[in-house]
Amino acid sequence: MKNAISCVEIPVVDFEKAKAFYSEILGNELQVMPMGDLVFGFLPYDPTSGGVGGAIVKGEPYVPNMNGTTAYLNGGDDLNTILNKVDTAGGRVILPKTQISPEFGYMALFLDTEGNKIGLHSMK
Repeated sequence: MKNAISCVEIPVVDFEKAKAFYSEILGNELQVMPMGDLVFGFLPYDPTSGGVGGAIVKGEPYVPNMNGTTAYLNGGDDLNTILNKVDTAGGRVILPKTQISPEFGYMALFLDTEGNKIGLHSMK
């Protein structure tokens, strides 16, 4: 097993607002795919490199909240690039860029437009 996690789903209610938020902070338009009663907006990832994928998802039984599992998005070379877009895109930074350790880099936490607590990680 290369990765313990294969996919992350972020629950949303206002799909268009959440799609605009994630497209803005990640700098990449989400690809939308309806599946039955669900609607998925896929976050950018490279499946050829063994990366972990993810999506925002609207529909039953998905309910946004900040108290469950925290998904960490790749913050790129410097997570401040994404963090600096969170507030203007409609989210709220709840833990600014914080060093974990020199070996493990940095983390931050934010609330998205739906109230989900999401993490960011980068080495710088």
